[in-house]
Amino acid sequence: MKETLNLKHKLGQGITPGAFMEGMETRVMVNSKIPNTRELFHAKYEKFGWANKEDEFFFLTYKLRVNLQCLILCTDWCPDVMWNVPVLFRVMETAGIPTEVLPMESHLETMDLFLTDGGRAQPIAVFLNPNGDVLGRWGARPAYIQTVMDRFKAQYPDRQHPDYQQEINRVYGEIGDLYHDGDKYRDVMIQELKTLFETFA
Repeated sequence: MKETLNLKHKLGQGITPGAFMEGMETRVMVNSKIPNTRELFHAKYEKFGWANKEDEFFFLTYKLRVNLQCLILCTDWCPDVMWNVPVLFRVMETAGIPTEVLPMESHLETMDLFLTDGGRAQPIAVFLNPNGDVLGRWGARPAYIQTVMDRFKAQYPDRQHPDYQQEINRVYGEIGDLYHDGDKYRDVMIQELKTLFETFA
């Protein structure tokens, strides 16, 4: 039987969502088509809305059913963070789930417990019960966006390949286009989180 991963020692080691947002640097991400990372993050956070009232009700009443805590491993220099973490923050607020950000560089040993295709893809949201046992994770991207990166990694497993850099830049652009396509990614994220949360109950 697989031993349950416990991260109780990490609770209280992170920073608040507000502190993360306040401390963000402003960056330009050309390949991902983000002219101002801080501006995008704050806009996605402020303008977040629920497309489906049933989903909103599910998360509003979630804390009455299950007591969770959330740790989000991320940095402010990853394009996926700019899109996905504002949604994570808002969903956790609605669900009344205490949330801390673990800046990835300061918590690499924890990040390395949640690799994606062998790499430190972010953000990773980790969900714990009150004892600190890990119940599940979400990240680093909605599944339909992750498939774009999976396809690339299968095609270019060798970072030394002469076309690697050109192709990874193209993939970042393709992923950026998917994020820029309205609110589809947000709606998919919410459904993925809802499905995950239902397994905790």
